[in-house]
Amino acid sequence: MASAASSYGEVHGGFGLGDRNGGGTLLLNFSKVFKLVIANSTFPKREEHLVTFQSSAVKTQIDYLLLRRYDRGLCKDCKVIPGETFASQHRLLVMDISIMMKRKKRYARGRSRIRWGALTKDKSGSWRVYYPLWDIGGVVET
Repeated sequence: MASAASSYGEVHGGFGLGDRNGGGTLLLNFSKVFKLVIANSTFPKREEHLVTFQSSAVKTQIDYLLLRRYDRGLCKDCKVIPGETFASQHRLLVMDISIMMKRKKRYARGRSRIRWGALTKDKSGSWRVYYPLWDIGGVVET
């Protein structure tokens, strides 16, 4: 799937293994229609980091990781680990992703809290200026 046509530039990075066959064309069309990117083909790698299936006769790239096109920047690396075998002939394909977590703003709910640590003797009587109703002394009868 290495020889990708220019019409698949937004889907295929140009760094694949071998020539494209019918299955590769279907994968590229699928990715183009659903606005996906093939993560395997976006990074230049040696052949041993591209081969996902290896037998005694053939080495091919049959496993692919797909990302949404606007999430392309999250993928930092995608490669095959050559020493690890997932099954007898398949190799493990991994992708490094960096996800930034946005902090949620804390909204004040209900009454505001009193910050006792900032309360000094100078400020301790200032609330009576804002709330004169509480200045009433004595016992309130009901």
